[in-house]
Amino acid sequence: QVQLVESGGGLVQPGGSLRLSCAASGSIESIYTMGWYRQAPGKQRELVATISSGGNILSAGSVKGRFTISRDNAKNMVYLQMNTLKPEDTAVYYCYYRGSIPFPYWGQGTQVTVSS
Repeated sequence: QVQLVESGGGLVQPGGSLRLSCAASGSIESIYTMGWYRQAPGKQRELVATISSGGNILSAGSVKGRFTISRDNAKNMVYLQMNTLKPEDTAVYYCYYRGSIPFPYWGQGTQVTVSS
């Protein structure tokens, strides 16, 4: 079992910034992918960005140039720096972990609201 705890969500004005953090604990493997998905009201959960143990990054086109994903392998943490936030970025953001087993673990989610 892997437990994921997110932090850093909140309310921010358009054009502002937020930094999300996610800490993984439990049965952490040596090779795994972590990242972020989001789900807006009435929409399906969608990829934001993931990063592998080797540093390979996969990100959505809608966030490229604005969001930066990073990880600290020693601390089993992943971060999402979100800049130039837009109202359409409003969603619940979920931390994601996937190791060798064929299903991912999810965090409980953290709300990000972009509004003036």
